[in-house]
Amino acid sequence: MNPPQPVHSKSSALALGALGVVFGDIGTSPLYTMKEVFGGHHLALTQDNVLGILSLVFWSLMLVVSLKYVSVMMRADNKGEGGILALLTLAQGQAPLGSRIRWVLMSLGFLGASLFFGDSLITPAISVLSAVEGLEMGAPALHPFIVPLALGILVGLFVIQRHGTAAIGKLFGPVMLLWFTVLGLLGLLGILRNPQVLAALSPAYALHFFAAHGVAGFLILGAVVLAITGAEALYADMGHFGRRPIQLVWFACVLPALVLNYFGQGALLLASPEAVRNPFYMLAPEWALYPMVGLATVATVIASQAVISGAFSVTRQVIQMGYAPRLIIRHTSAAEAGQIYIPFVNWTLMAGVALLVLGFQSSSNLAAAYGIAVTGTFAIDTILVCMVMRVRWGLSLGATLAGMLTFLTIDLAFFSANAVKIPDGGWFPLAVAMLVFTLLVTWKRGREIVQQRLQETAQPLAPFVGVLLAHPPIRVPGTAVFMTADAHGAPSALLHNLKHNKVLHERVVILNVRYAEVPYVAADRRLEMEKLAEGFYHVVVRYGFMDDIDIPLALSECACGMQFELMDTTFFFSRENLIPTRGAGMSPWREHLFATMARNAASPMTFFRIPANRVIELGAQIEI
Repeated sequence: MNPPQPVHSKSSALALGALGVVFGDIGTSPLYTMKEVFGGHHLALTQDNVLGILSLVFWSLMLVVSLKYVSVMMRADNKGEGGILALLTLAQGQAPLGSRIRWVLMSLGFLGASLFFGDSLITPAISVLSAVEGLEMGAPALHPFIVPLALGILVGLFVIQRHGTAAIGKLFGPVMLLWFTVLGLLGLLGILRNPQVLAALSPAYALHFFAAHGVAGFLILGAVVLAITGAEALYADMGHFGRRPIQLVWFACVLPALVLNYFGQGALLLASPEAVRNPFYMLAPEWALYPMVGLATVATVIASQAVISGAFSVTRQVIQMGYAPRLIIRHTSAAEAGQIYIPFVNWTLMAGVALLVLGFQSSSNLAAAYGIAVTGTFAIDTILVCMVMRVRWGLSLGATLAGMLTFLTIDLAFFSANAVKIPDGGWFPLAVAMLVFTLLVTWKRGREIVQQRLQETAQPLAPFVGVLLAHPPIRVPGTAVFMTADAHGAPSALLHNLKHNKVLHERVVILNVRYAEVPYVAADRRLEMEKLAEGFYHVVVRYGFMDDIDIPLALSECACGMQFELMDTTFFFSRENLIPTRGAGMSPWREHLFATMARNAASPMTFFRIPANRVIELGAQIEI
């Protein structure tokens, strides 16, 4: 018998895993932040300006990341899970169904999720571009190859997604540990050459910077925010590693390394103003340039991988919450349930990232588009977490408002400073977010209309079963499962089967899949069965918004007195043919959009993992 694994060994493994997955985005920010602050805004390299910017960066890391996300928001977990949708379910859990507050919170939550998709396009593009741009520091003749090389790396990253990342994922932690170690050492060497930059730890320099520069100083926040992009990932990935490992890694490794590197770059700029063209790479010794480019490229690929995986995870969540059509979801690991691959999302992201790289050509140009989506998410997170503080934690109204005003003032300051970027590229993530948000709310509203139309013509289930058994048709061996969203009405597929085939299986199961507002549903609460009459059963299968859906598996594990043999079971689905019409539904363009989304949704058999040879589909025409 193997001895139990020491607790500290397990914690170390979680911490190393968190380092490789959670901190890639914020950890690669030193590649471009200081360059954009001074080079992008043509800020004079005076001592007051450098110390002021360093102070702004340091206190942004402390207030937004350390205080808000790591210390406060990570306490708002939904059964251990984080992320804006988990936070949303906590915030609106106490609000009555159909209430205006619930609608507002739901809209904010899905707007935040939509902003995430805009951010998911820019993060890989700006990260990888900024890494490979280091090549031209040593060989300016390589400039024409920067964009093709970055594009090739990114396309390759998306191509390998279908194979999963389990194998290379084991290297993420050690590589990022090396990355942060190098960041800290290079920064420390820079600080030792000019220790006076440590004075910027005082917030007085940030306040003096604002006083000296006025509106121009405020707009600099649009570049300073680059230092904290990725902060939301710390909360979003909490379910994978737990709160304590992420907090430990942040305070013990990532935060010190980032602060040292930023201050080291500041010291370099004071000593050598010409380093402004790329202070990150010029902080390294000349002999280390190309190894640094290689290490930075690997680190940015890891950061991009985390964003892509996050997009897959968020997509699955919105599908299971009923805000998106079914998509093909493939599992890339037999051991890790969270490792999934969604082809449609993958190729859409790849096309968007490629267009960004080709359109903007450099990390400096992309910086103009970066930040607006992130800061919008920051503000939404603040509102939702303050709702949780009030309704879940029982914090007083005064304390809740004080916390909201404090965090929201910081968030809106960053958002306002980034708003001026909208004409120069900031419109892109906003346009993506609005497109995604429109798709989400259109799908949700469309499904509600379809259910209303079905209920208008549906026969109540209990009376229907009574009449059917009073005048029974021919019974045939086997089990028929009729899947329906309406637990109280007779499924249209059952009615069509009786009408056309004039037979009834010896066992009939009315199956209703429900999604709970929790990440995972416990196995003992997964399935509930009610016997309606002899040979008729109503079965409810429950899933959380992060559960893996497998209907045959759920039925096979049924512990409610009925055994399911898959080869003796037939699943009946109703294929809905949607017809847009003028009426009280949605506007015509939204009805056509919804119908298009429905036609291109993955088939139920694929989504619910039902073998195709066990499925019969029966058509139904519905006017919306």
